[in-house]
Amino acid sequence: MLSLLYQEGPSTKGIFRRSGSAKTFKELKEKLDSGSEVDLACESIFVTASLFKDFLRNVPGSILSSQLCDKWVSVLDQGNNEEKIKSIQRLLEQLPRANVVLLRYIFGVLHGIEMRSEENQMNAFNLAICIAPSLLWPPVSSTPDIESEFIKKISSLVQFLIENCCRIFGDEITSLFGEI
Repeated sequence: MLSLLYQEGPSTKGIFRRSGSAKTFKELKEKLDSGSEVDLACESIFVTASLFKDFLRNVPGSILSSQLCDKWVSVLDQGNNEEKIKSIQRLLEQLPRANVVLLRYIFGVLHGIEMRSEENQMNAFNLAICIAPSLLWPPVSSTPDIESEFIKKISSLVQFLIENCCRIFGDEITSLFGEI
């Protein structure tokens, strides 16, 4: 999924914003969940993006770890960008290695899409709004107002992560997929 999103996402207007066919999404999700072979290259990139966000929403405890939720939310309240980046790197060290590896690939894809935002209309802000709720959620449910405020904070964090991903994850993030 990430490879397809890396290839097609930068040239796809509204990637992650638009949904694919709900029927196709449901059928593909059932096939993937059953372990069947699926050729996503034959499907709409919007269905693939929806499947990927669904995958992220189903990571137990969220990929950024709901246990670290308060720390993630408070990152942007810290001093200058260098201090924020150091805090993010310390939080990444507390995550399981598999989560960090996946995050590097995710932000490699998001960076590639953001670099062509004039074409696809998905700048870091727009990408963050679409993807942030799939990356982190609080450990307990809350009121709609608190949830809305939380989503705003997480979206700002994800926007910062996209805009600074090379400094956070390293410059090689731009070449993780090699020459596809």
